[in-house]
Amino acid sequence: MKELPNPLQSLNSLGDGITTKIANKLSTKLSEIQRFNKFVKLFPLKKKAKSKKRLKRIKALRKTLAEQPAVIPPVRTAKQSPIQVYVARDSAEIKEAQRLRYRVFAEEMGASLPYNAEGLDVDFFDAYCDHLIVRDRETLQVVGTYRVLPPEQAKIIGRLYSESEFDIARLQHLLPKTVEIGRSCVHEDYRSGGVIMALWAGLGSYMKQHGYEIMLGCASVPMGDGGHYAASLNRILQEKHLSDIEYRTFPKLPLPLDKLNASLDVEPPPLIKGYLRVGAKICGEPAWDPDFNTADFLTMFRLSDINPKYAKHFLAD
Repeated sequence: MKELPNPLQSLNSLGDGITTKIANKLSTKLSEIQRFNKFVKLFPLKKKAKSKKRLKRIKALRKTLAEQPAVIPPVRTAKQSPIQVYVARDSAEIKEAQRLRYRVFAEEMGASLPYNAEGLDVDFFDAYCDHLIVRDRETLQVVGTYRVLPPEQAKIIGRLYSESEFDIARLQHLLPKTVEIGRSCVHEDYRSGGVIMALWAGLGSYMKQHGYEIMLGCASVPMGDGGHYAASLNRILQEKHLSDIEYRTFPKLPLPLDKLNASLDVEPPPLIKGYLRVGAKICGEPAWDPDFNTADFLTMFRLSDINPKYAKHFLAD
């Protein structure tokens, strides 16, 4: 087997474009020194530390967060904790994202994932992706994540994750400028909106820095009710948010819409609602993912189609 490429090659440090452009807009009320002092108070160094490895990790994190500027202005969640979004810098941070994914997908949603002794959600695509994470700067906990497959890495693999669920022949000419996003999740205590907004700001900056124009990814809807909610949501999306016919895709394992109640009055889940607000389109009918027991809507967002109301926030210079 050939050696896998470095998953961090697209962005290896916080000093790259995402950081330098946005960090200049940080409020002067929250200086780096003040943030560092908070961490000192949170993690006083004790002579009798239970774990030298843990102590070393805390020191490293405090040093990194003191020296590196935040990627976006601090955002307050319902827990009133400032958060920071950036691309994972090493394998340890990637594992934190994978652990959050496992907690949300397997333990909370009941997805059927391959066994992993460390409690991680890991698959073939992870090694080729950049992993966007949101960290609570007070607890140091990773509370949100997206993984991003840039087109250069997709070309090496020879396919997108989406192609396992959809025929995307009509989108092939767009792929050189397209990033595929997926495995998005937010910790259950942080779903008030702040973390999702931070992830979107990070994605917008990532795309702008690298010159990408399109985001493509599967937006998943749980099917705990047997699929009736998903079928009803599909009816609404088909009426108001469908892509132009030249960008239409087709599910390989379609949701059996003809056997489901599609007349329910439903609201899109927060993530899909966020996609639609900024100008994303649904590329066709949903696929059924039996492993995650979700209905997946292939969603496409072009930066040129962004709703002006949100452009300043997501594409800030």
